[in-house]
Amino acid sequence: MDILLLIDQYHKSLDEFSRGNSQPIKMLYSHGEDAFLANPFGFTAIGWSQVSDALDFASSKFKDGEVKNFQLIAKYLGAELAIIFEIEKWKAKVGGREEVSSFDIRVTTTFRKEGNDWKVVHRHADPIASFNADGPLRGDL
Repeated sequence: MDILLLIDQYHKSLDEFSRGNSQPIKMLYSHGEDAFLANPFGFTAIGWSQVSDALDFASSKFKDGEVKNFQLIAKYLGAELAIIFEIEKWKAKVGGREEVSSFDIRVTTTFRKEGNDWKVVHRHADPIASFNADGPLRGDL
């Protein structure tokens, strides 16, 4: 599959994820022991088993959501590795809340060629999408 088609499929899988469905993104992820996921729920998962569990856990925290807007900041495409840095615009019910919240997530995703397919090997997502003079001491996290 072409990397640009995979990135489109990846975006669609995130939309599904916002409604509690982790399966589409899990199908795009590398099952290697070097795959990893760092997400806003606070822990870093390393290796397919941990990544799979972390994706299930995180998706269970979202309901009635949508992710339709991806602001591309940077893209690096190579023969075996591709990296995108984006701001994802989310709307979802989070953590059992009844109201839909809008939020932005700053995300770096790395894709790796595995055989004839591209797979997600790394995703680092955090809610820091705006400037704060306190940097790592910000109180809004």
